[in-house]
Order: sequence, then structure tokens, then C-alpha cells
Amino acid sequence: MGCLDGRHVMITSGPTRAALDAVRYLTNKSSGRLGSLIALEALRHAARVTFVYGRDSLTPAACGVVRESGERMRLIEVETVADLLSTVRAELPGDYDAIIHAMAVLDFEPEASPDEKTPSDRAEWIIRLRPTPKVIAEMRERAPRAVLVGFKLVYNEAPEAMDRLAAESVRKYRGDLVLANDLAQIEQGRHVGHLLDGEGRILAAVEGKREIAEAVIEAVGRALSGRG
Repeated sequence: MGCLDGRHVMITSGPTRAALDAVRYLTNKSSGRLGSLIALEALRHAARVTFVYGRDSLTPAACGVVRESGERMRLIEVETVADLLSTVRAELPGDYDAIIHAMAVLDFEPEASPDEKTPSDRAEWIIRLRPTPKVIAEMRERAPRAVLVGFKLVYNEAPEAMDRLAAESVRKYRGDLVLANDLAQIEQGRHVGHLLDGEGRILAAVEGKREIAEAVIEAVGRALSGRG
């Protein structure tokens, strides 16, 4: 038995993307590796996992051995923010005990995209972007009793600033936990994550994707255990 024995967990992972025209798209820097490792750790702790992942990103099978635990995992592929929202609305509240929202969701998308290729010899191409809906807010609204884990990605921030931004985020969206990390560090080969609770207090500082995955699942297990 594991700390999530029988629990149903939704994990989102990888990038979203939006069409710029018929052949080009806008996307995030995300491989889906961390989300996949979190899913593997949840399976190791006997959870049932619904894994929602961005097109062409890694899945748990690419990051580790699933084998017999694969029957406890369901995969849902999405591409756009609209696809993700549609999945969230179809799945939640359901019987989910926890939601771990590790997906890199586009904050902006084109207002319009032509159904043809934009000629490469154009002198200029101006694209107007509009903000996308906050998916994590919809998750909380639809599943108010689930343990909700958000992720706050910053770029080249001091650790104190990163933690402050993560604390603001977890309070704004009424999350239970948030994992703060810095893309500049990740690109340099050093992935450090700070795990904060719903009040913005630092619970752990861990380094390495596998270590982060372990810390997140352990914290989710403790949160669910505390609720009975």
C-alpha cells in the first residue's frame, strides 16, 4: 500500500499550443518530463491516475516502467487551452481526490489564426494576442474538495521573489500546495523546487525532477490523510 492507495488523481503535464496559421503555432517550453515522473510516483503509491498531457510531450511510459500499474492510468491528450478546459469540465468534479496541475498553459493566444500559410516573404507579420482563461481557477471551482497543487514557473528570479510569487498564486487560486521553480535554473541543468503550502509557507526545498516528484506526492498524501 502507498500513501495514495485507491485515491484518484488528475495530473496535467507538458505544453499547450495555439495555431498562428495553418502551419505554425505558439507554445511553451515544456517536455512533460516532470509531470510524467509525478504520475509514476503517484502510481508507485497505489493511486489511480488520469494523465492529461500536451501533444507530443512525454508520458509516464517514456520516463519509467509502468507495467502492471498501467491499468490504473488513463491518458488524455490535449493540444490547446480550449481542449484542456473541455477536459477539465468533462472530468470534474468526478471522484477526484487530488489535482496536480503541472501543465505549462499558455497565458496568451492569438485572437485569430488564418486557415492558410502566411507567406514567408511578407515584410511584417503583426499578431495580436489575448489572455487565456485561468484553468486552475476552473479546477478549484469545479472540485472544491480536491487537494489542488499548482505550479509557479518564474524566470531568473531571486529565490525570495520566486517564493513570494508562488505564495501569491496559491492564495489567489485557493490551492493547497504550490511548487515554485525557475526556468533559468532548469535550462542550466539544475532543477530546484520549493514546495509551499496554502498559506505560502515553505514546506521543502528539493533538487532534481525525481526528488521534486517524490516531495509533491508525499505532500499530497499528507494533505489527504489530514482530511481523513
